[in-house]
Amino acid sequence: MQLFYIEDLCNDWVTLPAEESRHCSKVLRLRRGDELHLTDGCGLMCRAEVDVSDPRATTLHIVERTTGYGLRPYYLHMAVAPTKNAARYEWFVEKAVEIGVDEITLLRCDHSERTDLNLERLERIVVSAMKQSLKAYKPRLNAPTTMDKLLATPFEGLRLMGYCTSTDRTPIGHAYQAGVPTTILIGPEGDFSEREVAAARVQGVVPITLGKSRLRTETAALMAVACAALANQTSLT
Repeated sequence: MQLFYIEDLCNDWVTLPAEESRHCSKVLRLRRGDELHLTDGCGLMCRAEVDVSDPRATTLHIVERTTGYGLRPYYLHMAVAPTKNAARYEWFVEKAVEIGVDEITLLRCDHSERTDLNLERLERIVVSAMKQSLKAYKPRLNAPTTMDKLLATPFEGLRLMGYCTSTDRTPIGHAYQAGVPTTILIGPEGDFSEREVAAARVQGVVPITLGKSRLRTETAALMAVACAALANQTSLT
């Protein structure tokens, strides 16, 4: 199954952008009548056939549409502090999209060593991971925001915070609730500050632990994504 991402799939005839057209005709060597799939990143999955194979503008004809393709039974928002090494955060984003996440926010914290990353590059990673894992929903990538601003943003669901130094924490397996919209906050390698933890508690954020091992930021974040996926998978069996 070859999957391509096109934002607008309203019409039955679609022309792939130049980069996707080159991949379709030059790399995959698809020709007239060959089948591929398209998604708009909003749950629509289309089966299409190649009409004109052109490395500059490949034309496709949509023959079947499926809405709500691969819709997951839960909503997960990961607010994760940027890592000092940008490649580590990029790795997290790629793997989180493959496993299943709905939103990713770059979280600016008191102890952050880095506050920004290349959002255009991250967006390309999101799209690539969505296509690679054959998903029809593209996670939302949010611009960097402070801990205070995130806490002040209304959220109808559960909010959890991975925190290293406190002993008053709940194991994620006990705190997370399958099917409940959830935001999970993961701080920088210097951890959340005491001020941030106090502010989060006031807003009802639940401190959690991911186990006894000391994890890097990106590892902790990915483990939280995997725990949520496993909890919801188990709830359906």
